[in-house]
Parts: sequence; C-alpha cells; structure tokens
Amino acid sequence: MKIVVGLGNPGDRYRRTRHNVGFDVLDELVARNGNPVPRTKFEALIADIMVGSEKVLLVWPQTFMNLSGQSVQPLLAFHQAALADLLVVCDDLNLDLGRLRFRANGSAGGQKGLADIIRRLGSEEFPRLRIGIDRPPPRMDAADYVLGKFAPHQVDTIRDAVMRAADAVELWVREGTTAASNRFNAAEPDDKRKASPRPPKPTRDAE
Repeated sequence: MKIVVGLGNPGDRYRRTRHNVGFDVLDELVARNGNPVPRTKFEALIADIMVGSEKVLLVWPQTFMNLSGQSVQPLLAFHQAALADLLVVCDDLNLDLGRLRFRANGSAGGQKGLADIIRRLGSEEFPRLRIGIDRPPPRMDAADYVLGKFAPHQVDTIRDAVMRAADAVELWVREGTTAASNRFNAAEPDDKRKASPRPPKPTRDAE
C-alpha cells in the first residue's frame, strides 16, 4: 500500500489557491478513479484508489497547512507504513510556474506543511513531489501570494501541471521515485519563456 498526501488548506475560501495545488492533484486522481467518497479519519479526508494492483490512500489533511504533520504522523503509525511508501505533494515558491520536481528526501525548503510533517515524523527520508507556483511579485507578501488564486494567464499552465503531477504520482506508485524523477523533473518541452530577472526569494511562507 502507498500513501499520497496532498497539502493544502480546507474550506471553500482556499479552493484553487496556489497553496492548494497538492489538494488539486488528489482531486484529479479521485476523478480518474470513479470519484470514491472520502471518509474522515486522522483529521483528514481519505479516499482509496487502485493504481494497477497497488492500493493507494489519498489523504487531504484538514488541519490547515502549518499543522499537516498532526494528521500524517498518526495515520502512518496506524498503518505501520514505511516512510518510503509515503509521497507528499505540495506547492513550491522557488520553482517556475508548472515545473515538477521529485525528491526522495531532503529539507522542507521553506514549505511549512512539509516542515511540520518532517518535524512530527522525525525524519526527512520520504519522497515528495513539488509543483512550482513561481515567486511573488516584488513587494508582495509571500503569505498573500500563496493564499491567492492563480492569475487568469496562469490557469492553463497550472491545470496542465496538475494533470502531469497526477501522472507522476501514478508512475511513482508503479515504478518508484527514480523513474518518476527521470521522467518529470526535466524542464517541460513547452516552456519557451524567455529568461528574465526573478523576484527576490521570499523570506517566509504562509499557513
């Protein structure tokens, strides 16, 4: 069994915001699998799907982003799941819009939901899939940016990224992190944007 956790904030106020792309990927996976009705447990919504012959738990923590580990840690303990069988899907301010990046382990990189999971599990040794949401414009607060919705000209790019991320999750389940990294970490072929100066790296994230 695999466990895939999408990070985000619960409630209609946060739907389709930049910070909720992890939720959006799980919504896409559910839609591909007959829309099973999630149950509530471990302060999360949980749905079961199958990828090939592998059972997968899809988990939407309902604790708000900064307390994501409060849901994830007891869930893993209950299922006695290995950290290698956990995949966390989240947004990333430091990746270009729509870029995907798999990692087998590593630091939170400023993503507070990921940081809380690391803290509560006591380990960085689990896979994660980051989805680029780009940096905020100059002088815009990072918290306001991640809790805002995508601009109209960004919607198609992020919708495509969510679809590719769902494909990436399915490949991870079937073949593991190395195969998923090799296929999805490369620059996207349709990304032909000219290089331009990027805004300064944000100093803080949001809940």
